[in-house]
Amino acid sequence: MKITTRLSAIVSILLAGAIFGFFYAWICSTMWGLDAADPRIAISAMQAMNASVRNVVFAPAFFATPFALALAAFLLWRDGLGRAAAWFLSAALVYVVFGFGLTMTVNVPMNEALATVAVPAGEAEARAIWDAYSQPWQMWNTTRTVASGLALLLAVIGITNASAVQGQRQGA
Repeated sequence: MKITTRLSAIVSILLAGAIFGFFYAWICSTMWGLDAADPRIAISAMQAMNASVRNVVFAPAFFATPFALALAAFLLWRDGLGRAAAWFLSAALVYVVFGFGLTMTVNVPMNEALATVAVPAGEAEARAIWDAYSQPWQMWNTTRTVASGLALLLAVIGITNASAVQGQRQGA
């Protein structure tokens, strides 16, 4: 396997791991913490977090992951490692549809709708708004987290397969 192919595969795995970790952190800490807080604080905090996530640190993991996975698939295919390429291409497709696509079609519109909400003074009204947002948002976030984890796993299987094939070729 050429060094550019190996580097491409490693970078794509790192990006897939970063986005999986990002989505996972929302499951096991951020949203549980917000659900436990006063709903007025939760709404305000989520609005601030959604506004702040659009940054140059987050962008590569979210936007570049499918391209990096697809590039690794192409380079592996070019190097004669078709099975490994298929794993990476599968990872790219899973992420595009269920990570990126789901985020853009479900989570982002929910975030944009929440951004327009004026935080109510009353806790009961805020609780109704937060519960209507948090529960479905978390369900879809869990879906994109599982999909991103699957994409990461598929890429790891792909690099493992490429390494095994390379080992067999060198030993033959």
